[in-house]
Order: sequence, then C-alpha cells, then structure tokens
Amino acid sequence: MNSVPLRTGRSRRSFLRHFGGGLGGVALAHLLEGNGLATRGVFAGTSAAGTGPHFRPRVRRVIQLFMNGGASQMDTFDYKPELERRHGQTFDPGDGSRVEAATSEPGKVMKSPFPFRQYGQSGRWVSSVFPHLAQRVDDLAFLMSIESRTNVHGPASFLMNTGSLLPGFPSMGAWVSYALGNEADNLPTFVVLPDARGLPYNQRGNFSAGFLPATHAATIIDAGAAEPIPYLRPPTSASYVTGTAQKDGLDILRRMNQRHRSLSPEDSRLEARIQSYELAARMQLAAPETFNLGSESEATRRLYGLDEKITEDFGRRCLTARRLIERGVRFVQVWSGAGGPANNWDNHSDIISELPKIATSTDKPIAGLLDDLKARGLLDDTLVVWSTEFGRMPFTQGATGRDHNGGTSIGWMAGAGVRAGVTHGESDPWGWKSVDKRTTYDVHATILHLLGLDHERLTFRNNGADRRLTDVHGHVIREILSG
Repeated sequence: MNSVPLRTGRSRRSFLRHFGGGLGGVALAHLLEGNGLATRGVFAGTSAAGTGPHFRPRVRRVIQLFMNGGASQMDTFDYKPELERRHGQTFDPGDGSRVEAATSEPGKVMKSPFPFRQYGQSGRWVSSVFPHLAQRVDDLAFLMSIESRTNVHGPASFLMNTGSLLPGFPSMGAWVSYALGNEADNLPTFVVLPDARGLPYNQRGNFSAGFLPATHAATIIDAGAAEPIPYLRPPTSASYVTGTAQKDGLDILRRMNQRHRSLSPEDSRLEARIQSYELAARMQLAAPETFNLGSESEATRRLYGLDEKITEDFGRRCLTARRLIERGVRFVQVWSGAGGPANNWDNHSDIISELPKIATSTDKPIAGLLDDLKARGLLDDTLVVWSTEFGRMPFTQGATGRDHNGGTSIGWMAGAGVRAGVTHGESDPWGWKSVDKRTTYDVHATILHLLGLDHERLTFRNNGADRRLTDVHGHVIREILSG
C-alpha cells in the first residue's frame, strides 16, 4: 500500500507505526465512537458482499482439517490386498501405461506396513495409524477417488484450496465470506489455525482473498501462543494512549484514509484494513474469552488430547475451532503439517516411522472434535471436511518412502447434510489411479451446495471473466448427501 504524505511530512505508514500503540490503539476507535467520544464515520466502511445463499442451506459453518504434504491413501483408509500379493515386485499396471514418479525413480511395490481392520456397520477398512477415527467411520462419508491435476505440492495445494493451480485466486473460505458475509460481529468470518511449526506450502496464498475484496482473506491465528492475536491491545507501557489522544489521532487518520482512498478507489486493501481495525476493536472484548481454553472442563481437554504432548498442539487447535464456530465464525481451517521436507504428511524417506507420528498427532483430536460437536448438537449444522493435496505412490521411493501421487487420494466429510457411513468412488487395485467416480472440483461444489450456494452462480468479475471457485468444472456429489 502506497504511503500518502501529510503536510507535516509524515506518511500514513509512519503515522500508523507511531500512533496509538499499535493495532489495539487504532481499534479503540470503534469503542470510542460507540460512546460518542470519536468523530462519526472515522471507520465507516462497506461490509462484506453478503450475496446470501441461493437456496436453503444445510450447513451454517465449516471446519476443514487439511493434512499438508499428501496423506498416503493406501496406508490410512484405502486398503489394497493387491499390494500385499505383489510386495517387492516391479510395479506394472498391466495396461501399457508409463510408470513415473514425481521426484524419484519408481521402486518396487510396497504393501502397507500397517495392519488394516474393518470397522463399524459400514465395514470401512482403516489402518492401525488411526485407532480413534476407526471407531467413528459410521459418522463419515468417504471420498475414495479424489484426483489432482499435478504431483507438485504448491499447485496441488492451491488446487484443493482455491480451485486453481496458479496463485492469486481466492480460497474457499474467502468465497464463503464473500457470499455469506459474517455471522458474528465480534469475530472474523474466516479463520486459519496453522501448524505451530510453520505455514504450509504456498504460505498465506492458500487462504488469501485473491481477486476478491481483501477483507475476505483469512485471519491467521497462532492458537498456541500466549497472545494468539498480537497487538490487539496497546502495551501497558503506552500510558499516553488516552481517550483525548485517540480522538485527535483518529481524526487525522480519517483524513489520511479518505485522501488515500480517493487516490486509489479501485484498491480494496485500505477498506479491508479499516474494517480490520473495526473488528479488532470488537475482538478486544470477544477474543480473550474465545481463546481461553482454561474455561473448558478437564474431561473436554482430555477428549481433544490436550493432556498428551503428541496431541496437545493439534488438539488445542481443534478445540479452538469448535469454540470459534460455536461463536459464529463461518469457516475455520485447521492445518496439520508445515511446509518443507519434514514435520508433515510428505513421507518421502520412511513412511514406517514418519506416518505414525503425524497421524497420531491428529487422530485423537479429530475423533474428539467429532464427538464434542455431536454431543453439543453442533454437528446438526456444521460440516467437517478432512482433506489433503494428493496421495502417495504404491511403490517405494528409496527403501520405505512413498512419492507424490496426483492420480488418487482420499478425503471425508461428516456432519450436516452428509450421509454417514457411505463411500463414494474407487481407486484401482494398487491405489495408483482413480477408476470410478473421480472427483476434484466436485468437492468444492459439494461444500458450497451444503452452504446453500450454487457453485455455478457464485461468481466474481475479474479481468473480463466471471470467475468461480470451481472454474468451469465440478458437480455436486449427491450420492453422499442425506435426505
């Protein structure tokens, strides 16, 4: 954002840095205005587009659990006896197809090193890496043939989160914010809870507003930090931040903002920043209570695994997600795994040692989240989505690793509007490619449908084209819908 100088020679950027002790100081404007202590209209801005649903929604809010790095389908939910029969052999699908891998030479066929069992009335096969989720399979609708158009992390992650292989497109949460607006006045519409070890591939690009107005981008919250939202309040040392100082400063800031906006009326970033300050003011009251997990019972904390080191971080974020949607946040993403060669689901080196650790960190918290939502009645109008950017290969990389595989992967949904215990689609006998009821953009279309949105009608004009989350593709997966 360009700096606009005042007659005093001080730029907007310099003024914001020095005035009011940070975001919390600027945010106080809303509170002062509510008491008649600040000039009216200082933070007046346009609200979210709020086009509204196209038809009656089944879902009010979404929690998306994203397994960053590419979760292995044949080592989790997609049992393949053929891999056991052909273990150690050269992989040959038998149809003359060229066998390649994304980052390595194809190795020998490798069976799953983890035993599988059938669970529930649905008989879903689940490996030993998910002992808790295995007990909840009858609550889930499995998508067994999700395809990606690439074997590369960055574009694949963009595709699953924004519907495009390229950067610069709005994320699904941003589209939901744009279409439905906010449900809570004192909390964001779209929140991302990243892995404590770092942001995923593409960094913030996975949850940006793209070409939509900037106000629809995600609010990123470090749920494990002592102060999840930094600078929400001015520091205690800033004794000079008084009501009078705020009023005078805000009057100057209002004039700077108006001038800047008149010079760049097409730039939505200033409007987004103004709205973020308004929201910050309201969050000064709501956020401390929202992120205070100490108010939860010991039984609830144990349910999410907060009493165990390996599950504490992801469990904390799953519990925070429940508290956020309970208070009106529409779309929450919880990420497992940072970007990079380790600490995620990208198990190139040794899936035998790498997968159990990352799976265990999420298994109990996700099962606890499902149980908690159901017990509180929240699952009646909440959708939970488990997804990843692509799967893994049925043959080895090195000795016991698996390479990227865009040919097929798995996901599941649970909650409002979803037929529990069903399976949609199928991969081939090796888990190499999807062969029946392939899905990609259909996942996005189905989530929007449950929110009452027609993915073909939810569009935004950009560079001469009516853009949408599903591009020119996608159908609602009606086989997994209830009623």
